Amino acid sequence: MTVVKDAKNKVKEFWESLDEITLFNQEKVLEAFQQAKASDYSFSNSTGYGYNDQGRETLEEIFSIVFKTEAALVRPQIVSGTHAINLCLSVLKPGDHLVSISGAPYDTLQQIIGTRGKEKNSLMNKGIVYEEVSLTEEGKLDYEAIRKVVTKETRMVMLQRSRGYSWRPSIPIADIEQAFKVVKAINPECICFVDNCYGEFAEIKEPTEVGANLMAGSLIKNPGGALAPSGGYIVGNHDLVMDCADSLTAPGLGNQLGATFGLMRTLMQGFLIAPHVVGQAMRGAILTAQVFQDLGYPVSPRPNEKRTDIIQAIQLGDAEKILAFCKGIQQASPIDSQFVPVPDLMPGYDDQVVMAGGTFIQGSSIELSADAPLRPPYIVYLQGGMSIEHVEIALNRVVKEFS
Repeated sequence: MTVVKDAKNKVKEFWESLDEITLFNQEKVLEAFQQAKASDYSFSNSTGYGYNDQGRETLEEIFSIVFKTEAALVRPQIVSGTHAINLCLSVLKPGDHLVSISGAPYDTLQQIIGTRGKEKNSLMNKGIVYEEVSLTEEGKLDYEAIRKVVTKETRMVMLQRSRGYSWRPSIPIADIEQAFKVVKAINPECICFVDNCYGEFAEIKEPTEVGANLMAGSLIKNPGGALAPSGGYIVGNHDLVMDCADSLTAPGLGNQLGATFGLMRTLMQGFLIAPHVVGQAMRGAILTAQVFQDLGYPVSPRPNEKRTDIIQAIQLGDAEKILAFCKGIQQASPIDSQFVPVPDLMPGYDDQVVMAGGTFIQGSSIELSADAPLRPPYIVYLQGGMSIEHVEIALNRVVKEFS
């Protein structure tokens, strides 16, 4: 398609700006493997309780080195990014004050907190006091508002780095650092927690390098490198990560249990190639932004804007166009390309959601996929792509559906 070819020529200079980030993060991860003395012994299988799983301990050491934290919990037993986030929020006790400083979190997390739905085990039903600080009209963190809401008694502030199902921009590391400085000036003991889903390796620093005490993410997103079949991670201060481990297993058992079922080779190799795969996904997002900007649709981020995650939002303004977009992505998928995505209700969402992406790992967001809630102003969200060539092919299929 001429429109994709033309867009590709326009974005090459923006792609070049990612080279330094990808190289820096690749070297950082490689050196972490070497520092942790990873060996083929790390690939040994564990079953049952999983006591003394050296590979698991090595992988968690690698995560700690890369994210520059005291401890890490990296487990296939963590079923999703939402599960990892919920484990982090489990450190809160009745009466604790929790503040979201990046506005309302994404849909399923609202049910965990209790601002939406009627979940009896929500944080608010357990006595957690919750407040939100809205973003500015430009979608930026509102530092003055944060100063007014966070107090000396605030136990935790949480920040969602990526956009979720919203039009607001993802939050850059520099802004996260400034926000946590504001929080710590008010209460040095406040836990600064970051939902880092979709953000790993998008910049040369991670939130744990600029003040985050606790951070969580999913292995079927960026850090799994499209190889991890499941799992999630938590990194941060040792005492907090161990509290999360107690919630995952049981008090007193913590991080000492958890079989890895022969997955260590895959999890380690996926993490090693993750910076490269993320770089490819970001190149695909930039190309997508250029294609649809050229077609006259609002896009966020724009092609020339700095990125801090792998998500590209396109405002199509019409439900049928969303379905056409997702149909094109599905047709370009290696798995289940013969099917047509249809909207349906999903757990945790009030609106019907359509999802496209024939991925090798179910729900993998670092493989090429697209999804959208069917609600005005009808925004579709594209993420992932293990190679820029695959994204280019998919965009040609999508543009064909629009013609």
